[in-house]
Amino acid sequence: MCSALTRLLFAFAVGLIIAPFGAAAQPPTPAGNWTQKAPMPAVRGEVAAAAVDNKLFALGGGVGGKAVPRNEEYDPASNRWRERSPLPQARDHLGVATYGGKIYTFGGFTSSVHQGAGDVVFAYDRATDLWHTLSRMKAARAAVGVAVLAGKIHVIGGRRLDGATVATHEVYDPATATWSEAAPLPRPRDHMAVVAVDGRIHVIGGRLAGAAERTGQHDVYDPMANSWSSAASLLRCTRE
Repeated sequence: MCSALTRLLFAFAVGLIIAPFGAAAQPPTPAGNWTQKAPMPAVRGEVAAAAVDNKLFALGGGVGGKAVPRNEEYDPASNRWRERSPLPQARDHLGVATYGGKIYTFGGFTSSVHQGAGDVVFAYDRATDLWHTLSRMKAARAAVGVAVLAGKIHVIGGRRLDGATVATHEVYDPATATWSEAAPLPRPRDHMAVVAVDGRIHVIGGRLAGAAERTGQHDVYDPMANSWSSAASLLRCTRE
């Protein structure tokens, strides 16, 4: 249990360890701060986000239980939003990646809760403000995890049309516009965090079935071996 008392005792213990080395200890890192910026032009949930050419994009999302095709671009330099060409289909819970100056979207739901998973794949070119339809995934799924590694886009896990989670691991090659399959996740799930670091892909947390069935599992994919290994799980911390 990570109670307030537990955290206080931990901080005190760390202080006792560091104190004798006072001169050698590094000064604490200054705390960051948050500032409020211009809100999105339209309120919605379950949006996907991407960054291209120093601009931020808010894609898709849901309003009143229905997905929307919105595509809005934010300029941090001017703190302004503008509407851009909408997605070819209304989708929320999109998988998104950026590569070669383009935004790629994968699957997504059409409505709540977790309804209408799709196999559609689109690419957005900011320079032309146009969307292009690409080769579909082998099966419909949404709430996938996506990461770019060595010029290829890995689309992992997700939830299919019947609501079941999957361990599917497909790889899209933008250079050849083709798909291939890779080793599946050790455990089917969706809504997980996915990131590429040091030549490997980390899949962290997620949902196994319904909203209440969550996991702290942490799996690491090695593309050279086309295999997964286990890493440290998420910490469990409850609040009083």
